[in-house]
Amino acid sequence: MIKNLSELALLIPDAKIIGDDVQISGIEHDSRKVTANNLFVCMEGAHVDGHNFIGQAAERGAVAILTARQNFTPPENISALIVPDMLKALAVIVPYFYDYPSRAMRVIGVTGTNGKTTTTYLLREIFKSAGLNVGLIGTIQILIGDESYPNPNTTPNVIDLQHVFADMRAKNIQVVVMEVSSHALAENRVAGVEFDTAIFTNLTQDHLDFHGTMENYLQAKARLFDMVSRNGRKPNKSAVVNVDDAASAEILRHCHCDKITYGVENSADLRAADMNVKADGMNLSLVPCPLSLNLHLTGLFNVYNVLAACGAALAEKVSPEVVKRALESFRSVPGRFERIFANVPFEVIVDYAHTPDGVKNVLQTARQIVTNKIITVFGCGGDRDNRKRPIMGQLAAELSDVVIVTSDNPRTENPEKILDDVEVGIGDKVHERIADRRAAIFRAIELAQAGDVVLILGKGHENYQILNTGTIHFDDREVAREAIGALNNGGSSNA
Repeated sequence: MIKNLSELALLIPDAKIIGDDVQISGIEHDSRKVTANNLFVCMEGAHVDGHNFIGQAAERGAVAILTARQNFTPPENISALIVPDMLKALAVIVPYFYDYPSRAMRVIGVTGTNGKTTTTYLLREIFKSAGLNVGLIGTIQILIGDESYPNPNTTPNVIDLQHVFADMRAKNIQVVVMEVSSHALAENRVAGVEFDTAIFTNLTQDHLDFHGTMENYLQAKARLFDMVSRNGRKPNKSAVVNVDDAASAEILRHCHCDKITYGVENSADLRAADMNVKADGMNLSLVPCPLSLNLHLTGLFNVYNVLAACGAALAEKVSPEVVKRALESFRSVPGRFERIFANVPFEVIVDYAHTPDGVKNVLQTARQIVTNKIITVFGCGGDRDNRKRPIMGQLAAELSDVVIVTSDNPRTENPEKILDDVEVGIGDKVHERIADRRAAIFRAIELAQAGDVVLILGKGHENYQILNTGTIHFDDREVAREAIGALNNGGSSNA
């Protein structure tokens, strides 16, 4: 794509150009990625100011700067496009520059507090089984076909997201399933994306450090359904909504398109019946399809994920036979109720649960399959909503037999202060407090006996831990296997 700087300026009221009307070959906000004839975006964040990297961007070939600084003077031989508001400008300029790539494929957006990742992976499996080329954008990674790329945010910023969609279009991707976070919706990172089906999973307390109130959080989620309801270039727009969640009534008020409701408890277009949940899977029927499923996934929360995926697949005209084949072959998502297979007489399960509702769901599922005790290792992230910490502590205390409270990603906070907050909710329940996460996991494995379930919650697929001193490699699954190895070898599990 080649666009003149003046073309981009015409899109933004009160924008002005200083310097020549140069041709732009790409848009970048990371100076390390700049190539010849790029427009370099000077983003101003809490920790990094893009203006400090203009020199590096120029050396790599940038010919123009995008800035919201009204009195900005560009370096010699570089033009500048000055806009009143950076985020509003990017929301218009970037999708236009890349010729709105999402219009070339079906786009399914999944939003909600919990269940987004599993639902997107289930949908990816379904669409692949239908013979389609599938892209995925989410918490764990970006997948273009079977090629994997790292993703620092659940939903990338508008520049990176449009890059991804343009790459997917070039590689003939036919359908994209993506997690759409509340942050992304509030910050308009998904500007220019034409959604075809939108899924609402649930709404429970999370991200109040960002949104302030649950109402703001809900309204951010609702924006996805405003977007899918707009007239676009593609036909067949649908909303798939969990009516067992109390927030569904507000979500449905934003749906001015075809709707498919799903649930277990309430009347819905798609319901789960005859559920039989086991340690290694579950059986259920979908009505009124009818469709009988024998799944490797387990837990009531995964019943809802399956319903969401089925609803979206049916909205996208995938046959029930293909849906059944795909779901019954699906094994697991990394870090989502992931079993650690080992030669021990107890279960070890790693899960990403880091919200009150997520913790509750996993513990209730574990209670359905355990024959002895539940041992729960968990913590809470630093520099995040501290109001959920005592709630999570209370749930762990009520639903577990043994609780070991530890660090998650403390970030810049004092880990001991985070544990203090969690212990408010634990109250008088006997528990252990071990700030070192590795030592806490080893302790849980040491305590486990036949028939127990050890739950290691909070980090799931993550292979790092963010500490005050920096980021280190840390993978709950690796540490659990090390602890099991130490136990089987008769060594100390307090490494």
